[in-house]
Amino acid sequence: MGFIFALPLKECNMKLHNTINGEELKKKIVESNEERTTISFYKYANIGNPQVFRDHLFIRWSEIGVLGRIYVATEGINAQLSLPSENLDEFKKSLDEITFLQNVRLNFAVEDDGKSFFKLAIKVRNKIVADGLEEDLFSFAAPADYLDVEGFNKITENPDTVIVDMRNHYESEVGHFKGAWCPDVDTFREQLPYVVDELGDKKDKPVVMYCTGGIRCEKASAFLKHKGFKEVYHLEGGIIKYSRDAKEKGLPNKFIGKNFVFDQRLHERITDDIIAQCHQCGAAFDEHVNCANKACNLLFIQCPVCAGKYKHCCSEECKTINALPEEEQKALRKGKDTGVRIFSKGRFQPKA
Repeated sequence: MGFIFALPLKECNMKLHNTINGEELKKKIVESNEERTTISFYKYANIGNPQVFRDHLFIRWSEIGVLGRIYVATEGINAQLSLPSENLDEFKKSLDEITFLQNVRLNFAVEDDGKSFFKLAIKVRNKIVADGLEEDLFSFAAPADYLDVEGFNKITENPDTVIVDMRNHYESEVGHFKGAWCPDVDTFREQLPYVVDELGDKKDKPVVMYCTGGIRCEKASAFLKHKGFKEVYHLEGGIIKYSRDAKEKGLPNKFIGKNFVFDQRLHERITDDIIAQCHQCGAAFDEHVNCANKACNLLFIQCPVCAGKYKHCCSEECKTINALPEEEQKALRKGKDTGVRIFSKGRFQPKA
């Protein structure tokens, strides 16, 4: 059964997309002293008309200053956003106005400077998490059992427990749970079949899955159950909730390093451990950047020394291109995909 939204007549005449230049929006937020709160949440649900639902959210949230990246599909909603802190109660009210979002779990950022997002983008997608799976292969309404911080710490003390990081390699490279297996994959759609195949001989062992905020594990845990794994768990609220709860309750935090996040911040510092290396010189460092050559835009780790040496580029070639006049650079970029590319060492880590 789907959830159907009808827009009031006055809303139908309102703008449903950003009309201000992106650089202007960024400048406004960077220079603002407004206190903002960064939040993420997701909810799997049957949405009958995602486009109408999307338009409703855009209008409602534009009124209260929400900025962020939100995906809507027939299977639910996946949202990362920020809003003026003074409007938090009104934002919660907007969620409670929607039946399936009443009392939805909100993950509040661990480190928050209020500069996480610069515009509001709500997009309709086929799925809120691209998994590459056939429809109706399993039910996301029946995920594995949740683990809170106490439960996670207890079960991971068991030497038979397999801890699986369900994030991409560039996320786990800068931070992960102690003893976790971190598959070397670029996407979630690659990871699902790979994890099932690699853990095929461990279907009778406890398997604990975790990710950033819980959305990928909600689906992955149901998939493993569908594939015959007997004892599967996943961390409720992911790394974000775990880290906050461990601190508030004075419990041991088994996560080391940084939590990678998909906004302007790129990371949240969880512990002072630096477990990654500069991709150019190998020095201990864990800050991701994008190559300054816009035609490259590679996401990689670069230390301050290499940033100076390569002028914030990933290679001598990109350094040379980035030194050209802007018009020449634009000509070189014409017709090329300048989306984000990911640095990969092709490293396959042994299973825990």
